[in-house]
Amino acid sequence: MIRILVADDHAVVREGVKQILSNLDDMTVSGEAGSGPETLAKLDRQDYDLVLLDISMPGRSGLEILEDIRNLRPKLPVLILSMHPEEQYAVRALRAGAAGYLTKASAPQELIGAIRKAARGGKYVTASLAEKLALQLDADAEKPPHETLSNRELQIMLMIAEGKSISEIAAELSLSVKTVSTYRSRIMDKMGMKKNAELTLYAVNNQLLG
Repeated sequence: MIRILVADDHAVVREGVKQILSNLDDMTVSGEAGSGPETLAKLDRQDYDLVLLDISMPGRSGLEILEDIRNLRPKLPVLILSMHPEEQYAVRALRAGAAGYLTKASAPQELIGAIRKAARGGKYVTASLAEKLALQLDADAEKPPHETLSNRELQIMLMIAEGKSISEIAAELSLSVKTVSTYRSRIMDKMGMKKNAELTLYAVNNQLLG
């Protein structure tokens, strides 16, 4: 029996996953968490065979929580289940040690197959993601500007591109307005841009917005 910890700040998503897996004999949701700290606390107290992790929880990003999980339980498979398209975070997640990346638009059977594969020690990679990974391995391939951003910078860049204000971003990520403003300046420098509208146009052209 594959014991799964579902870490997502939306109760409706956790319930949906439980519903999808409820009739299966080889896996069960044996724990739930609605935040990064709660996820780590559950892992500290109980054994699981796999974590299904949302990448967009409040506070620290899912990629940072993934790093914490890798430090706490290095052999525990972590599948990322995200509302964001593969173009945004999938390659980064796999580089950070995730066992796979699925979008929340994935079919239930795809989720079940990914869980089984990851629990056996494999990596779940879609055909389109495999192609992206192959391109990343090409040493001569020039990195697009957004690939030079840190995980947190990318997260904030995408929120700016979606039209969110500095104060809205600060509230959502539990950061100060000053900190978010500093991140914005760094992002603009790295991207070679001056206006938020340029970030939005770039994100649209590179299919980074869901």
